[in-house]
Amino acid sequence: MSRFLASRLASLEAYVPGEQPQDQPYIKLNTNESPFPPSPGVIKAISQTETSRLNLYSDPESKRLVEALAAHYGVGADNVFVSNGSDDILNFCFWGFCQDGAVFPEISYGFYEVFANLHGVPFEKLPMNPDFSIDPLAYHNAGRAVVLANPNAQTGLALSLSAIEGIVRSNPAHVVVVDEAYVDFGGESAVELTKRYDNLIVAMTFSKSRSLAGARLGFAIGPAELIADLKKLQYSTNPYNLNRLTQLAGIAALEDQDYYDKASQRIQATRHRVRQALLQLGFTCTDSRSNFVLASSPRIAGGVLYQKLKERGILVRHFSDPRIENYVRITIGTDAQMDALLEAVRALLP
Repeated sequence: MSRFLASRLASLEAYVPGEQPQDQPYIKLNTNESPFPPSPGVIKAISQTETSRLNLYSDPESKRLVEALAAHYGVGADNVFVSNGSDDILNFCFWGFCQDGAVFPEISYGFYEVFANLHGVPFEKLPMNPDFSIDPLAYHNAGRAVVLANPNAQTGLALSLSAIEGIVRSNPAHVVVVDEAYVDFGGESAVELTKRYDNLIVAMTFSKSRSLAGARLGFAIGPAELIADLKKLQYSTNPYNLNRLTQLAGIAALEDQDYYDKASQRIQATRHRVRQALLQLGFTCTDSRSNFVLASSPRIAGGVLYQKLKERGILVRHFSDPRIENYVRITIGTDAQMDALLEAVRALLP
């Protein structure tokens, strides 16, 4: 840290992304990426002709992409905001809508706390039930902004749409942000609720179910007034926030939705198979509705399992949070990758 960094940022603890070691080939099951490539239409869209146009600025309004998203989700173009990954949306929400503070679960996406600290937002992390489920009533009448990942970012557990609506309805004076990064793997989207409530933003991403983590494309759906607020913050920071190729990839991905629906179904089937296998080995696993499972064994500590798997060329995610330190989060990969994982786990259990 230099002597020039603002004092208010000196103690900021940055978000730690999943590791990306380059020392050897790994089976990567640690960052919740899709194991499947982008659709053929996406690959075709990133053509030599389009690449040759990178000397030109991208459309700051991303008009074609916004219109495609609006048509896909049955909303108006003024109800859609696009961004450089959904993290941009979350950053803007903490910056713009949390003047009275924010509340989110004690175990969730680690960036929520980082953004709160970055923008000087007072926050509270609410405790979860022993099974890691979220009590929706704890978020009623919160008196501040509510931020929820649904399904939840580390546990994979999901709240029902009626539970989300109860939270939104009970907080009319504050924005509720529902982070739906994993919704396409078995959750219920709250997009329809944005047509009835003026305080709801639904944030989504192309990184998980649409195989575009490397393209950095996120979007939000919400009332026109809130979307206008997000656009104001975007134009105050980085108006050309989406490059030309990412915009094209997003449009093509929406046109190839059937491809991604089938991939999601395959991931969900593999998730069920892997979860059952881990349960048979004595693991405790959350009933995930995401593209990962959170698993713990009484026979081997989470940190030890993580390290031993890494030594065998398999990456999973381990967290130091005391409540989940004996768990590992395992991204669902291809069937062959998951078979390799299960074989390694069986060999490592004492």
